[in-house]
Amino acid sequence: MFGCLVAGRLVQTDAVQVSPDKFVFNLPDYENVNHVVVFMLGTIPFPAGMGGAVYFSFPDPVSGGPVWQLLGFITNDKPSAIFKISGLKAGEGGAHPFGAASSGSPSAAQVGVSVEALEQLVQQIPVSSAAVSTVDSFLHFTQKMLDSFYNFASSFAVSQAQMTPNPGETFIPSSCILRWYENFQRRMAFYNFMLL
Repeated sequence: MFGCLVAGRLVQTDAVQVSPDKFVFNLPDYENVNHVVVFMLGTIPFPAGMGGAVYFSFPDPVSGGPVWQLLGFITNDKPSAIFKISGLKAGEGGAHPFGAASSGSPSAAQVGVSVEALEQLVQQIPVSSAAVSTVDSFLHFTQKMLDSFYNFASSFAVSQAQMTPNPGETFIPSSCILRWYENFQRRMAFYNFMLL
């Protein structure tokens, strides 16, 4: 019914069913995992009015017991989601529906899916640090990337007096890159303003 994906690892579709409406994936070496994708396989949809709350559990370094944190949820209309787990803090767990379902291994974590009513899911508050990248962070990345590109291209700038004839080379005036870059910044500023 569910799959779990971690970058650099095989897709997991072997969720352990710990109760009729609870499923758990084991994640060994969770310290090296930044994001987790949980998705429906498409073989069995959720029953009408139901969805899946997605939880993450890792061993608490103090007590050694599992600490469960709500990441978010998936539904028939939103059958997959990516969650950031690298920023989760030990000891900040809350109520969870999995009971004592734990791997018991100090180097393993678990991702759990609990089938629950949609009305319940929308009222639950996930851990804020599990939120995935948004359009705003993508725009921020794009801005940084273009800053880097402009700085890199500018490092090769030479004046016309310093130029030597080279028939195999095409030269682009740095002023045209600067104009394009300034125009891009104006468009992004307008786009950010429209999102407010």
